[in-house]
Amino acid sequence: MNNSLTNTARLLGAGLRALLVLTVLTGVIYPMAVTGVAQALFSNKANGSEIKADGKVVGSSLIGQQGYGLDYFQPRPANGLGVNSVNTQYKLILSGATNRSGDNADLIKWVKEAKAKVVKDNSTAGYTVNPSDVPADAVTSSGSGLDPDISPAYADLQVHRVAERNGLSVAQVDKLVRDHTDGRTLGFIGEPRVNVLQLNVALKELTKKG
Repeated sequence: MNNSLTNTARLLGAGLRALLVLTVLTGVIYPMAVTGVAQALFSNKANGSEIKADGKVVGSSLIGQQGYGLDYFQPRPANGLGVNSVNTQYKLILSGATNRSGDNADLIKWVKEAKAKVVKDNSTAGYTVNPSDVPADAVTSSGSGLDPDISPAYADLQVHRVAERNGLSVAQVDKLVRDHTDGRTLGFIGEPRVNVLQLNVALKELTKKG
């Protein structure tokens, strides 16, 4: 009996010691080491890829934003976004896709309305947008509804409006788009893209200088 209790106590002691060591290793030392390396080598990414303007954080380069006025470049539509209905104490925006098929009546209606708005908003006194030139990302949301990027084609389509509304030349705004166009990742993954928030931050800086 005594031997049984002794063995049990010994096993429990060994288990507790192992639990303590593993807790320190995996719950303290490892997270601190990973955090330290991340902060030392990839500080911006580790902190959420924050974008700052006037010394303040205005967003993340990884998450798209809605609500820009027509003085700025517009992002993709966000029909897939939803509002938190579980805990209404917090106004959380939930990401997601519309889950509509290509022949769905609602989706067709949204696309037609979006295209008409893009044509109307971006046509200026000396520039008329042709409906056939409106790219797909101008009238459809991404899978998450939070895509931070638009295609260079959609950015180009907005250049005349942005220039007119900000008192800039088309050449100035066009150069701004070119300077903020990223190519394919590693030269072959994905498509060229323009980060809307970064572009609008640069636009704001340009208008201040002007």
